[in-house]
Order: sequence, then structure tokens, then C-alpha cells
Amino acid sequence: MNKNKILKKLIIIMSIMTIFFATFFFITKSKKIKIGNNRSSQEMIENILNISSYESTIEVEVNSNKNMNKYVIRQTYIEPNISEQEILEPENIQGVKITKTEKELKVENSKLNISKIYNNYPYMTDNCMDLNTFIEIYKQNGKQEYEEKDSEIILKTENEKNPYTKYRILYISKKTGKPTKMEIKDNSKKTLIYILYREVKFQ
Repeated sequence: MNKNKILKKLIIIMSIMTIFFATFFFITKSKKIKIGNNRSSQEMIENILNISSYESTIEVEVNSNKNMNKYVIRQTYIEPNISEQEILEPENIQGVKITKTEKELKVENSKLNISKIYNNYPYMTDNCMDLNTFIEIYKQNGKQEYEEKDSEIILKTENEKNPYTKYRILYISKKTGKPTKMEIKDNSKKTLIYILYREVKFQ
């Protein structure tokens, strides 16, 4: 085989390899761009666990041994330790506002001109309906579980300090990266509080 034929073959092989690697690079780059446009589940979890402030409107069902009560509540949290809950429904307690700081709990109702402040309130550290309370417990507690199911990410943790609200489960939408619901269960795993998030805004 003469040198010209060998050279032609080498050129053809090199051309084929160049086309192959160029195509491979283009496909890989395209895939990376596509993945970049869709946040991973881990990124969504990190965003939830590191929010500095938020505002939400929630529907709450509270189950006791005798009855079940429903509420609609507006929640606001501002880092590091200011949380506020205002009751929107039912009408008979509409306007009741509960504001919690590090050392103080304030309950007020503008309609009835009522305002009461509690210092060192014993249950201040566990306002179980707050999203930020779930986040604190999830971060600090060694008992953490994470799973993905269909279109949801599910975070589970436990609060050993209160048997009535021991198990806490937060559901996060894979589509929006925001909470959709939370379940709070007692030590027998009976659901005592069910929270449905109507709207959540991270600030």
C-alpha cells in the first residue's frame, strides 16, 4: 500500500473521529443545558432549609378526641426569630394575631382591642405549625428521612420534646420547589394537625 493511500485513510479516520467527538460534545452540552433549567431535588431541599423569610396562607385541620376544627391562617416569618400568624377564618376569631420573637409572645385582636404579652412563654420554642419550626427541627435532629414519590419530595423528622407533635412530615412539589402540605402526628402516629399550603412566597 503506497503512502498516498495510507494518508487518505488516516485523513478519513481522523475526519470521522472529529465528527464523532463534535457530535458527542454537542449532545452532552445540550443535555447539561436542559438539566440546568430544571432544579434537582437536592437543590429544592437546600432552598427550603435555607429560607430567610417567607409569607404563606394555609388551611389547617386540628383533630382532637372529640372534634375537628378548621382554620385559615396567614403566616409570616422574618429571620432570625420573628414569626407572625393571623387568623383569617373562622369569622368569630378573625383578626387574632400571634407574634412570636425570641423571648416574647404577643396575642392581639384589633377588632376587640385586645393585646396580651407573654414573656418566656413555655411553648414558645415549638410553634409546630410554622414552616421555620419544621426546618429548625429537621436541621438539628439526627432523625431525618428523605424520599421522592411521584411529583413530591417528602421530608420527615421527629420532635422528641413533645409526644403530641412528635412526627412531622413536609411535602414539597417538584414542579414549584415549594411546600404543598404538612402532617403533624402524635407518638401513636395519629394525625393531629394537617396543613395545606394555599400560597407560599419566599422573600
